[in-house]
This record gives sequence, structure tokens and C-alpha cells, in this order.
Amino acid sequence: MKAVFIVFNQANTERVEFLLDYVGVRGFTWWESVQGRGTETGEPRRGTHTWPEMNSALLTVVPDDRVDAILEGIRKIDHINTEVGVKAFVWNIENGY
Repeated sequence: MKAVFIVFNQANTERVEFLLDYVGVRGFTWWESVQGRGTETGEPRRGTHTWPEMNSALLTVVPDDRVDAILEGIRKIDHINTEVGVKAFVWNIENGY
């Protein structure tokens, strides 16, 4: 099992939801109105007058064989509009209930 954490500009909400449905991911936890800034060229997303856009984030735990499809989908979404932003991070899950 792997945990996949996805952070994305809220403009990508429909694309991320579609990706999860497409690869068969049913369960996830979603956080709206997440603030932050990309590590390389990302502009701040703070929900303020100066930086009005916001991010969302989600965490899902999936079988190992779904991770590559998720990451490929995230890469495709990111290439649609690199200014908007989406990133995914993966780590191992030892066990769960």
C-alpha cells in the first residue's frame, strides 16, 4: 500500500476528481483552502488580496499498482497549465486498519 498526497490549485479540482475516478480511487481525505507556495516557480496561494488563489490537498491510500497511473495523470494535469500547479508525493504505508 502507498499513500499519495496531492496538492493542487483549486482551478484543477475537476481534473483531480476525474483522475481519481478514472484510476478507480474511491477513498480519500480532502482539505480545502490550503495555503502554500511551490518550491521552484510557484506563486503564493494565500487567499489574500495580494495572493487570492488557494490550493486544496488530498490524501489517499492505494494499492501499489495504482500509483504509476496516478502520477502519470498528475504529470498530464501539470502540463496542461504549469502556472496553476499540481504536485503529488508518495510514501509507503506499513499497515492500517
